[in-house]
Amino acid sequence: MIIALRLLAIQGVIGAFDTLYYHEWRARLPARGRQAASELKLHAARDFCYAVQFATLPWIAWQGAWVLLLVGVLVAEIVLTLTDFVVEIAVRKQLGDVYAGERVTHAVMGILYGAMVAKLIPVMLDWSARPTAIVVDWIDIPPPLRWGLLAMTASDRRRGQVPSTLDGA
Repeated sequence: MIIALRLLAIQGVIGAFDTLYYHEWRARLPARGRQAASELKLHAARDFCYAVQFATLPWIAWQGAWVLLLVGVLVAEIVLTLTDFVVEIAVRKQLGDVYAGERVTHAVMGILYGAMVAKLIPVMLDWSARPTAIVVDWIDIPPPLRWGLLAMTASDRRRGQVPSTLDGA
């Protein structure tokens, strides 16, 4: 589990860089209003999936049938990311396309996420064999990692909000 959480933390740091540098500063997605609304809505939904992971995986065990909900969150993030790959082509057309470095960043994030899920699968298999419950699980996690992931939850929640000017777009 510790490796999965470390990979998730690295994913969070790279994701924050991707958002701040490429989405906010270079592409200025929020300033593009309705033009970027579809991409920003996908980002908001994906940020929710990450917030669930950051907030729960260091603290609780998703036991029994609850594992299915966690699997749903993991799969939803993958589907949202794949959809984002397609949507951002149209959104970024005026910019010439997605920036080359951003594509590389997205590829690295995809690899990290896959590795994190691969390390999480044995844990989820163990959880699925237990009675259905959400249980506080004080596994031995370095406090900076545990609290750092929780802090990323707050960061994702703030970033994931779609500006009201995009509602209904």
